Amino acid sequence: MLLAADIQPFDWQRVLFSEDAPPLFLLEVALRCVVTYLMIIGALRVTGRRGVRQLSIFELSIILALGSAAGDAMLYDDTPLLHAAVVFAVVSGMYLLFNWLTEKFPKFSDWLEGKPVLLVEDGRICIEQFRQQNLTQKELFGELRQMQVEHLGQVRRAYIEATGDISIYFFSDEDVRPGLPIWPERLEQLHRRVPEADHYACCTCGQVQELPKGGVAQCPVCQDDQWIPAGDEKRIS
Repeated sequence: MLLAADIQPFDWQRVLFSEDAPPLFLLEVALRCVVTYLMIIGALRVTGRRGVRQLSIFELSIILALGSAAGDAMLYDDTPLLHAAVVFAVVSGMYLLFNWLTEKFPKFSDWLEGKPVLLVEDGRICIEQFRQQNLTQKELFGELRQMQVEHLGQVRRAYIEATGDISIYFFSDEDVRPGLPIWPERLEQLHRRVPEADHYACCTCGQVQELPKGGVAQCPVCQDDQWIPAGDEKRIS
């Protein structure tokens, strides 16, 4: 038969301090907090803004950093409350410090949290900026479809915000132009040699040009050679 651990309830020496570590260990806990917090910020910076959508990078970092400290202090008898308190104090201080730095130094804020990036301009994907984002074409098109977009010719400009949200500005109906369709079933209609003379859109960047029947071409923007019949539908909200 298993016996319960020999724990003395409300043993304040055990509750506040660790039997295995001296009080000076609290300074090491503080150092561990600083290093770990910086690692979390770095990891979130690398994974990209889409991973922190709806939360600022600081809000998510403080959730991650404090979650384990709070849980361990609640559940485990060998986790002193003072250690958890130091974690909370240091992480909260780091949170306030980084928020102050982003308000005081806009360039630091742009580097850390990012700034709006133009993804689509005049119905065509800005391929260089797009490739610098942690974002796939499938994700972008999914966002556009939720805004009732049928093809890129309806989109005047689209930005990815620092929060990871996509902001879209549309052409008026009279200014809609042929563009790359974003319906999944139409994206499967790829051609290297086009079957009919018509307007075709590059499947990578959305560049539109008129091709003759049986024609082949390389996109002048992204050098892809696969084309999709361009859509020209007006946008209906």
